[in-house]
Amino acid sequence: MNSVDTEAVKTFLLALQGDICSGLESLDALAKFRTDQWDRDEGGSGITRVISGGEVFEKGGVNFSHVFGKAMPASASATRPDLAGRAFQAMGVSLVIHPLNPFVPTSHANFRLFVAEKENEEPVWWFGGGYDLTPYYGFVEDCVHWHTIARQSCTEFGTDYYPRFKQECDEYFFLKHRNETRGVGGLFFDDFNELGFEQSFAFVRSMANSYLNAYAPIIEKRKATEFTAQHKQFQEYRRGRYAEFNLVYDRGTVFGLQSGVGRIESILMSLPPVVRWTYNWHPEPGSEEEKLYTDFLQPRNWV
Repeated sequence: MNSVDTEAVKTFLLALQGDICSGLESLDALAKFRTDQWDRDEGGSGITRVISGGEVFEKGGVNFSHVFGKAMPASASATRPDLAGRAFQAMGVSLVIHPLNPFVPTSHANFRLFVAEKENEEPVWWFGGGYDLTPYYGFVEDCVHWHTIARQSCTEFGTDYYPRFKQECDEYFFLKHRNETRGVGGLFFDDFNELGFEQSFAFVRSMANSYLNAYAPIIEKRKATEFTAQHKQFQEYRRGRYAEFNLVYDRGTVFGLQSGVGRIESILMSLPPVVRWTYNWHPEPGSEEEKLYTDFLQPRNWV
């Protein structure tokens, strides 16, 4: 069977959302996810789950959405003119976690299915997503662990996928106006259907199910690290880069805003709770803050 089974994908994504929320809750004794289920007469529905004010997580969200539209938004049809005039549906789980402690990195993950349909024609479909890590104070062992799990999730499907998707991640999560990567990367893929539906879906499941294995041990190791007001200020300064990327470059944000069927509160859930922009700031030479730029915000092979 190689037809597009949207119900199977939706069932998996809803279970994934629940598993990730449960796994993250187990790491924070003070905070639990709040659930906001939304539904529109036209355009779709979703479940937004948000955690905040915890001893580990300052803010985080794990969203599921399933949206529909009668015509492709400009952000999609500009790069795929073959999709013009097609109706579409898109479903996915998207999450961003902003920890309280500056020594715990921010993480992002997204797994989605897109289907473009036209009467009397075969549907055009693909998967997209991945996950990436954004540290404020870098630790080589954390980056090695993150990328080791990412590579393991790909290996069953071929040895070329990890280096390919790692490179795509480094290239995608890049702030051109800053000439720097957003973090230390991970996996990123889009327009993925080359294995046929069943195997492509299996690949996505493997990556999605590896996210907690990649992230949770790093949280456990760093969440009790003592930090100062200076550490916190640097975290908030670097969070500005996160906001800049999401508002300027992120395809999901642009798609949600242009499609007219996205829910603005859920789309902008990924933004950090507290951010600072300090004019013309530069780290002190030889400092841990400078080390982030020199040793971590450059694409490199971690495994």
